[in-house]
Amino acid sequence: MIKNRRRHVLRGALVATAVTVAAATAAGTAFAAGAPVGPGQARAEAKAQFLAERTSRVGAFDAQDELIKAPIFIMDGIHKKSGEHYFFVPNLNGGFAPAEGVGPAEPGVVDIIGLDLDQDNLADGEWTLFKNGDLRFSGIVGEDYVEKKVGNGWNTYTTVFSPGSIGGAKEYDLLGVDKAGVLWSYLSYPDGRLTARTRVGGGWNTYSQIAGLGDLTGDGKADIVARDKTGVLWLYKGTGNYKAPFAARTQIGGGWNTYDRVLSVGDLDFDGKTDLIARKANGELYRYSGTGSAAAPFAKPVKIGHGFQSFNLL
Repeated sequence: MIKNRRRHVLRGALVATAVTVAAATAAGTAFAAGAPVGPGQARAEAKAQFLAERTSRVGAFDAQDELIKAPIFIMDGIHKKSGEHYFFVPNLNGGFAPAEGVGPAEPGVVDIIGLDLDQDNLADGEWTLFKNGDLRFSGIVGEDYVEKKVGNGWNTYTTVFSPGSIGGAKEYDLLGVDKAGVLWSYLSYPDGRLTARTRVGGGWNTYSQIAGLGDLTGDGKADIVARDKTGVLWLYKGTGNYKAPFAARTQIGGGWNTYDRVLSVGDLDFDGKTDLIARKANGELYRYSGTGSAAAPFAKPVKIGHGFQSFNLL
């Protein structure tokens, strides 16, 4: 029954893991006991559980599928003391369900960048960046689960991120700011491979945080926000041109240096608009709901949790 309810969305390996997750959930655990799974499969199981919970709450997926208008992703957290890896799954009420532990974090992980490979606005892949500069891809490609190294030397970048597609194709693209402050773009293929990089521009080392995952302004193009070292937040509207992916910046607020982490997991409150998440040093977590307006892209902050100072949020 569970398998049939999600058959229009779950692909290949996800169908099998959904059954396992459903059984484990019924028993009161997040994942079935047994041999540990790899990080990519664990995220696939988390997605399957997310879908199972969502369909049970809001009805048949066929009817609900049309309502998914913005990307929805899982937030990763690595506990600073224990080194344990946790998933924070959106609860569709503007916050996160209780943390789900999935075992020790992989050694050397510095970032996990989510992907939507089948364009259904739900995460089904990721790039993982390691301290040694390796970049790994994992995800569902066609009917197969794929996990492979796609590059090295990525430790030349101080920031690596993906706001989605920057060139108009379906695939999510990747951007990096090097140590000199130059922004570079990489277009991607459906299997996670990347093109040669293209220089976008300099001066990006003025920013301490860059975030965004989807359309922030309602024009269908991927946008980002960047916080400078004085705490001012700037909006960069997407252009759809990968060689010059962002328009001139626009100031949208000040005082953002009250936060030590700014990131996005897409549409956290399930209203079809991409949101922003910000954490204070004391661990309080806030949601800035997206408005879809370039003039004022975010509503006033809403506190959605505490205790997050214990995690490196990815």
